Amino acid sequence: MVTKKQTTKRITKKPTTKATTVTRRTYERVFESDGTYLLKLVSCLLLGTLWLRFAEPISWMGVPLGALPIGLLLGLILVNRFESHQSDRKIWYAILIIISICGFFWNLGIVL
Repeated sequence: MVTKKQTTKRITKKPTTKATTVTRRTYERVFESDGTYLLKLVSCLLLGTLWLRFAEPISWMGVPLGALPIGLLLGLILVNRFESHQSDRKIWYAILIIISICGFFWNLGIVL
């Protein structure tokens, strides 16, 4: 019969002093420049405020439509096409939707 030797480990605690503490550094990867980010933000702002408004509401399948969010639809397509990271796409989608809702209530857009 084979017996296994049991080994015990001694745990020694080292005193923590300021000299022994190690600070962790985080490194940020920059994917795009600040100018590119600002250009994307301004273009999302402009696209979100672009609504096609009608002087008289039209009826589509029994539902009256007073405006169509053309800029929102175009912005969603452009963000999906040009953003490679999913987390960035989610942020741009949220910005577009919030600006589009604000643009609807502030009556921004083109009136036909």
